[in-house]
Amino acid sequence: MTLQVSADWWKEAFDDVYLVTDARSVCDADLTAKEVDFVESALNLDKSAPILDLCGGQGRHALELSRRGFSSVKVLDYSDCLIETGRLQAEKRNLNTEFIRGDARDTDLASRSFEAVIVMGGSFGYFVRDAENRRILEESFRVLKPGGGLLLDLPDKGYALENFQAVSSHEAGGTLRITRKRKLEGDVIYCRETVICSRKGCLRDKTYCVRLYGPEEIGGMLEDVGFVGVSFREDFMDRREKGDYGTMTNRMVVVSSRPFP
Repeated sequence: MTLQVSADWWKEAFDDVYLVTDARSVCDADLTAKEVDFVESALNLDKSAPILDLCGGQGRHALELSRRGFSSVKVLDYSDCLIETGRLQAEKRNLNTEFIRGDARDTDLASRSFEAVIVMGGSFGYFVRDAENRRILEESFRVLKPGGGLLLDLPDKGYALENFQAVSSHEAGGTLRITRKRKLEGDVIYCRETVICSRKGCLRDKTYCVRLYGPEEIGGMLEDVGFVGVSFREDFMDRREKGDYGTMTNRMVVVSSRPFP
């Protein structure tokens, strides 16, 4: 099986269809609450600490942090659809979460302006080339204050490789059938996703990719960028008993910090 993927696949993938096909992961309030519990315990932040939810989508983690009393939370994501969805949710819930559209590799945000950067939900590794993924870490380092923390939520590489599934299928929204055909090349999973609606026919036929990083690889990259105190939590939000969630079945969290001068 040959799968061709655009380097910019992520620019169009995250839309209203995505919010239905991936709702079991990205619209699960209980799961989000558990993930934010971990963020709070891992970063140990004051409620006034400025936080950046990078590649934050519709801001499910940021909105939950705001709901819990964090007063300075920003979301940056490239998707107009997800940013607007988040803004509407913030307005509806009377939360002051700020939403910004931008590229995680070049955010245009002020240097040394955040006490924490979080990258949740497996939103790291969208580029085949290490250099492009590294740019996200470099940008995170730039916008963090000295002593500030970075929390990366990644697919668990070991689990993903050992339990690789070439094909998976599930239903969503009562009318959609989502089929994913995958190919593994080295440390990169390529996936062709088709979404068929029982009423409207084919809604999506797209290919995307995720580069997998193990502790040694991501730890080395973080240290090369300048981060210190790198630590890992494997089996983060392990959901293998509930079925095949692709790279979201079992994940690894990496925490590090920008050192003081």
